[in-house]
Amino acid sequence: QVHLVESGGGLVQAGGSLRLSCAASGSIFRFNAMRWYRQAPGKQREWVAAMITSSGNTNYADSMKGRFTISRDNAKNTVYLQINSLKPEDTAVYYCNALWGYDNYWGQGTQVTVSS
Repeated sequence: QVHLVESGGGLVQAGGSLRLSCAASGSIFRFNAMRWYRQAPGKQREWVAAMITSSGNTNYADSMKGRFTISRDNAKNTVYLQINSLKPEDTAVYYCNALWGYDNYWGQGTQVTVSS
C-alpha cells in the first residue's frame, strides 16, 4: 500500500514563498518518478514538476520554470516543491504523485491560496 501525504499549503500574500512536502510511506526509490500537479478552481489538473528518483533529474512545465523547484530528502522519504514569488494564479490544490511502473498513486492534496 502506498500512501502519500502532502502538507505545507496555506494562505500567503502575493510575492511570498511556500514549501510543500509530500511524505511517502516507505522509500521513494520504489517509484520511477515523483511528480507534482495542481488543480485550480474550475480548471483541469496540470502537471507542475517531476523528479526521476533513480537519477534525481528534474523537469518542469514550461510555465513553471524559474519559480518552482522540486527536491527530495531521501532519509525522510519526502519530496518537496518550493514555490517562490507566488502569484494569485498559483492558487490551487497541489497534489503529489508517484509513478510506480504503470501505476499512479496520489496524495489528498494541499490547498495553496495566494492573496493579491
